[in-house]
Amino acid sequence: MLRSFRILALLAIVAATAYAQSGPGKVPLNSHEVHPDGSITFRYVNVGAKSVTTSLDVDAKPLEMTRDDAGVWSVTTPALPPEIYGYSFTVDGVGQMDPLNNNVNFNYAFLGNKVLVPGTPAMPWELTKIVHGRTDHYTFTTKVAKNLPEDQSAYTVYTPPNYDAKKKGGYPVLYLLHGWSDNETAWDVVAHADYMLDSLIDSGKAVPMIVVMPLGYGDLHFVSDWGVWQHPDRIGANTALFSQELLTEVMPAVEAQYNVAKGRENRAIAGLSMGGLESLSTGLNNPQTFAWIVGMSSALVGVDDKGDFTKFAPSLATPDAVKKSDLRLLWVACGTEDRLITPNRAFVAWAESKGLNPVAVETPGLHTWEVWRDNLLHFAPLLFQPAAK
Repeated sequence: MLRSFRILALLAIVAATAYAQSGPGKVPLNSHEVHPDGSITFRYVNVGAKSVTTSLDVDAKPLEMTRDDAGVWSVTTPALPPEIYGYSFTVDGVGQMDPLNNNVNFNYAFLGNKVLVPGTPAMPWELTKIVHGRTDHYTFTTKVAKNLPEDQSAYTVYTPPNYDAKKKGGYPVLYLLHGWSDNETAWDVVAHADYMLDSLIDSGKAVPMIVVMPLGYGDLHFVSDWGVWQHPDRIGANTALFSQELLTEVMPAVEAQYNVAKGRENRAIAGLSMGGLESLSTGLNNPQTFAWIVGMSSALVGVDDKGDFTKFAPSLATPDAVKKSDLRLLWVACGTEDRLITPNRAFVAWAESKGLNPVAVETPGLHTWEVWRDNLLHFAPLLFQPAAK
């Protein structure tokens, strides 16, 4: 309820600010104009500002904007490939949303906007004329997670196109985890994972699956500030509590509500950043539950000891335990410009030394949704495929 109220209040502020900047009888300013070549012109009105910049999530360096006589600051990017881009403004050193764009990225730590550069043909994350799945949101009282308002946790469930509640054998399930400062709606609202899954399933590239996207905090206080990542004890406590909540509360609820296929071969867990840490930790320590494990730009900080991740995955400490884990897939990806590339490479090396046969994927990019959308498009088709004979 608090999250919904915050979003509604935010949109009301955006609408009011937009009205103030355009005004009655005036032509509204186009603050994020996408050109045919894929370039974007960003505009921001502030007569008294001394400096305004635009920050795109795909570029570590902000774009300097220039002001005209009417106080409109603007900048045009180079031609950009089709994507959904996150952006924000910085006005005299203070971060600001785009008040004229109600396409908002909700985040506990910061707020920004997004803009689509469309593709021809349309990209998988764009709305197209195919049969679509369904997304439902659930709120429940948790007895495990800490410091949630009224102990209310949440998860979102995607069911594939033409979902059949009576289908023989049921559907495999992917548990898809968000990153630090996001919530259970991020993969759906920000990444458009539902459209991407619709596209993959419609084209026959991925098997029809149920996707569960839970709120990923064992302790909501873990999202208080960036400093928590300097404290291994807090990282470990948050990860352990989330894993317990997922295994003992979320999974049983989903398996009671939906036509779920039984057995570890029909369960996958994947996540990005904090969710990547949680995915690897939960999956590797519960191989009897998950046969498919994916970590994307995983926040593997404060969990290793000089490249030895044995304490991170104690259930796989021996060669016999690794053999018994019988993982169908351990897929580890990271952007090459991401500061987390070093610990992810160290983890891959450790996994290889243990005989876990990880699939290591490195792609150009920072710690952004552009990288993770690409990851989803590549790993989802690998899930729940028959074993090679």
